[in-house]
Amino acid sequence: MELNLSSMALTNTKIHCFGTRSFLNPSKSLCHHQLPRVSFSVSSPHSLKLMTSRKVIAMAGASSRDLEMSNLTALSPLDGRYWGKVKELTSSMSEFGLIYFRVLVEIKWLLKLSNIPQVTEVPSFSKEAQIYLQGIIDGFSMDDALEVKKIEKVTNHDVKAVEYFLKQKCESHPEIAKVLEFFHFACTSEDINNLSHALMLQEALSSVILPVMDELIKSLSLMAKSFAYVPMLSRTHGQPASPTTLGKEMAIFAVRLSEEKRYLSETKIKGKFAGAVGNYNAHISAYSNIDWPHVAEEFVTSLGLTFNPYVTQIEPHDYMARLFNTISQFNNILIDFDRDIWSYISLGYFKQATGEIGSSTMPHKVNPIDFENSEGNLGKANAELAFLSMKLPISRMQRDLTDSTVLRNMGGALGHSLLAYKSAIQGIGKLQVNEARLKEDLDHTWEVLAEPIQTVMRRYGVPEPYEKLKELTRGRAVNEESIRQFITGLELPEEAKDQLLKLTPHTYVGAAAALALAVDEAVHLGH
Repeated sequence: MELNLSSMALTNTKIHCFGTRSFLNPSKSLCHHQLPRVSFSVSSPHSLKLMTSRKVIAMAGASSRDLEMSNLTALSPLDGRYWGKVKELTSSMSEFGLIYFRVLVEIKWLLKLSNIPQVTEVPSFSKEAQIYLQGIIDGFSMDDALEVKKIEKVTNHDVKAVEYFLKQKCESHPEIAKVLEFFHFACTSEDINNLSHALMLQEALSSVILPVMDELIKSLSLMAKSFAYVPMLSRTHGQPASPTTLGKEMAIFAVRLSEEKRYLSETKIKGKFAGAVGNYNAHISAYSNIDWPHVAEEFVTSLGLTFNPYVTQIEPHDYMARLFNTISQFNNILIDFDRDIWSYISLGYFKQATGEIGSSTMPHKVNPIDFENSEGNLGKANAELAFLSMKLPISRMQRDLTDSTVLRNMGGALGHSLLAYKSAIQGIGKLQVNEARLKEDLDHTWEVLAEPIQTVMRRYGVPEPYEKLKELTRGRAVNEESIRQFITGLELPEEAKDQLLKLTPHTYVGAAAALALAVDEAVHLGH
C-alpha cells in the first residue's frame, strides 16, 4: 500500500501579507502607526531601473526575452534563476524598501515635532497638511525612489538625498514649506537608518518569513498525524534500533521548528533616536526644556519598535544578532530534516510523485532534488547569517561605518532561507510513503525485540537478562521463530510471556502514535 502525501499536504503556499505590526514586541499590544504595505508604481517607461539587479522589468511590461536576459546577467541567483520564489521580499529588503522606510521615518518625525508644544516653530499641522504628508508615504513610487537616487548622485549621501527629496516634494505646499528645515531635525543619519532597517526586518518577517515557516510546520504536522500509525524501523548509529512510527519522527521536526519560530516571533526589534552619539546633544542645545529621551521613546514605539535608550551613534544591533542566530538555528533543524528525508528516500521508505527528469543519462532516477536544494540554500543562508550576527554588534568606539555596507546584505540571507523553506514544502508535497518497503525492513529485524524482552526479564528478576539476549542476537540470524522459542523458555509469569509473544517489530512502537497525533498541542503557529 502506498500513501500519497501530495493529496493530503497543504498545497496552498500563497503567502498572505499581514502588514507591519508590533508582533515582535509582545510588550506593545497595539502599534500607534499602522505601516502600509509597500507597493510599486511604475508610471513611465524610464522606470525600468528598479531596486535590485533583477530590475523587476516585468512591472513595466517587458518582453520575455528581456526577463530571460535579466536572469542571465544577474550576479545572484536570487535575482535571476530563483527570482520568482523570493520576489515578495524585495518590497521590504531591497534598496527601494530602505528608501521607502527612510521617507516614512523622516515624515513621521516631522509630524511628531509638530505635536510637541515647546517646538513653536513647527505648529500643529492642519488636517490637509497631514493628509499631504501621509500621501507621500502611501503613494511612494518607483519614480520617487529613482528621484532620490538622482539626488544622491549629487550629494553622495543617501540619507541627505531623502531629506532633499522631501523638501522638493513639500516646497510647493504653503504650510509645510515654512518648516522645511525641520525635516531631519537634530538627527544623525543613523537615527533614520536604524529605524528603517528595523522596519524592513519587521515587515519581511511578518509578511513573508514567518508565514512560510508556519506553512512548513503545518506540512510537517500534517505528515505527523497522517502517518501516526505507520511503523518504521529506527536507526541509531546507522544500525537497526527500536521501531517508531513515521508520523512521530515528523512530529519531532514540527515541534523543534515551531519552538525556534516562536523564539523568533518573540524577539524584540529595537530602535534608537538619540542623535550623533546617543546623548541628545543637538536636541538639548536647541530646546533644553524638552524631555527628549521621553520624546524619542514615544516616537520609536509609535512605529511598533522597542525603544533602546542606551546607544552610541548606532543602535548596537544586538537584537539583530539574536534574531539572525534564531533563524540560523531554525535552518539547522531544517537541514537535519532534509538529510533525514534524503536518507529515507534512499532506503525506499518514500517514493516521489513527479514527472521531472532526475538524470540526463539514467532514465530510472527520481532525485530528491527539492530537499537537496533546500539543504544547499540553508547552508548559504547560515553562512551569511553567521557573518551578520558576528559582525554587526561590533563597531569602533561611538561608531564606524563597517555596518552600513553589511546591513545591505540582510536580504540575501533571508532570501536563501525563504528559497530553502519553499523547496522543502515543495518536496514534502511530492512524497509518497512506501509501506511495503517499511514492512520489509521490520519483517527482517526481529532482533529489535531484544530490548523489551530483557526489560521484562529484569522486572521479574531473571538473572543476566542483557547478557542472555546479547548471546541470542549478536552475530546470529534472528527471526520470529528464534525469538518466540527464547520467550517460551523463559521463567516468567504466563501473563508476561503472553504479552511478549504478542509483540512484533510492527507493534513495538511504544507511545509513538499518540505523540504524533498530539502534535498540534505542541506546536506554536501564528505570530
